[in-house]
Amino acid sequence: MEPALHPDVEALACLLGRWSGEGEGHYPTIEPFAYREEISLDHSGKPFLAYRQRTVRVDTGVPAHAEMGYLRGIGRGQVELVIAHPTGVAEVAEGTAEVTADGVVVRLHSTSVTGTATAKEVLSIERSFAVAGDVLSYDLSMAAVGQPLQHHLHAELLRQA
Repeated sequence: MEPALHPDVEALACLLGRWSGEGEGHYPTIEPFAYREEISLDHSGKPFLAYRQRTVRVDTGVPAHAEMGYLRGIGRGQVELVIAHPTGVAEVAEGTAEVTADGVVVRLHSTSVTGTATAKEVLSIERSFAVAGDVLSYDLSMAAVGQPLQHHLHAELLRQA
């Protein structure tokens, strides 16, 4: 029997499940690229959703990126995100979750980004997720490796059965 959803994450209920699709990335320091992605969000009845993401390059099929963490509901439409990246970066973000007629829009901005001694410099990250029915789209901007905050990733994912 699945636990009841905690009231602090009820606004995020439409994010639950497994999503997959494709996206595109660009940044001044790298060549543009296309990727396939899977995201899963689960809950345990606590005031957070467990988040797991992984991508592979479309051109090579080689794993590209992954991240794991928690999307925390803190009430009154406010959310927090805590993520660990395998590149040695840890990200903490705060933002809002706005319920729409057919989903939710989550907007987050980093309040802390830190890295190990060998991680590339990442100064800030902004993310937005929008669910409309069975489509999850997102955009990610970042300031990193000497570059100002700018768009980096966009993807559209479909809910999987």
